Amino acid sequence: MTLETLAPTRAAPAAAVEPEALTLTAADGTPIAALRYRPEGTAHAGLLVGSATAVPQGFYRRFAQHAAARGFDVLTLDYRGIGRSAPPSLRGYEVDYLDWGRQDLAAGVEALRQPGRPLYLVGHSYGGHALGLLPNHHEVHACWTFATGAGWHGWMPPLERLRVQLMWKVVGPLWTRRAGYLPWSRLGMGEDLPLGVYRQWRHWCSFPRYFFDDPAMPHMAEQFAQLRLPIVAANATDDAWAPPASRDAFMQGYRNATVQAVTIDPVVDRTGPIGHMGYFRPQARALWDQCLDWLASAPHQVQGSSA
Repeated sequence: MTLETLAPTRAAPAAAVEPEALTLTAADGTPIAALRYRPEGTAHAGLLVGSATAVPQGFYRRFAQHAAARGFDVLTLDYRGIGRSAPPSLRGYEVDYLDWGRQDLAAGVEALRQPGRPLYLVGHSYGGHALGLLPNHHEVHACWTFATGAGWHGWMPPLERLRVQLMWKVVGPLWTRRAGYLPWSRLGMGEDLPLGVYRQWRHWCSFPRYFFDDPAMPHMAEQFAQLRLPIVAANATDDAWAPPASRDAFMQGYRNATVQAVTIDPVVDRTGPIGHMGYFRPQARALWDQCLDWLASAPHQVQGSSA
C-alpha cells in the first residue's frame, strides 16, 4: 500500500480546538492525566492517541486539534511516570512498561467509547504496541499507527545501530545506576523514564521481533492474535529507529488483523524529513489527513461480530 492509494488530502481546518484537562483512573487505581479535544457539534467518532515511549501528550496537540476540527472526539494522555502523570521523583517509582497499554491506554478507551459510535486508535511507536496489550481492544474499530517497529538495532542503519548499542550498553546502565531512573531528557530525547520501563525496553529491543521473541513472554503471540481489526502501519524510510523492515518484523504479531503497510519515502512523497518524530510535526499535516480520511472510511465492524 502506498500513499497514492489513499484518499486525497483535504485543506487544513482553520479552527483551533482547546482541550479540556481531565484525570482518568486506570483499573489499578492509578490516576492518568489526559486532555480531551471535543469538536463543535456532534462527533462522528472517538479517536485515542497512543503516545510513543518518553513522549508527553503535549507533543500531539496540533494533531489532536486538527482531528477535532474534522469532527473527531480526541483524547490524549500521559502514561504513568510520564509528563503530568509522573510523580515528583522517579527514583524508586516502579512501573511495568506493559501497563502503559493494558492499564493507562485502556482507561482512555473506556473514557471515549460510546454505543453506536466508532472508536479509533492512532498510535505512535509504542502506541502501536499498546494496541495489542489492550484488554478492551474489542472496543477499537480501526487503528493507524506511525513509526511502530521492533526496536532491534539490527533493523537500523549502521550509524544509528552504533548509537543505540552505546545507549543500551554504556550510557543507560551508568545513568540509571547513578540516578535510579533513565534521565532521558539530558539527551533531549523526551521525558525521563522509570527504571523498570528502561530495563524492559532495553531487554525487548535485544530481540529481532521484540517481546514476541522473548522466551519469558510466550503468551504475547496468542494475545496479539486475538485482534481482528483493520490496521495501517505507516513508516518512513528515513526513520532510523523504526524503518519499514522493523515495522514488518513487529506487525507480524497481528497475524489475524488486516494489516496494510504504508512506506513513506520523504523524497518521492515530498513530505520533507520525517525521522522517528516528524509524523506529528506541523509539516506532516498531509499525512494526518491521509490517516484521518482512512479512519473515517474504515469498516466499523466491532471485533468478534458476525456482520
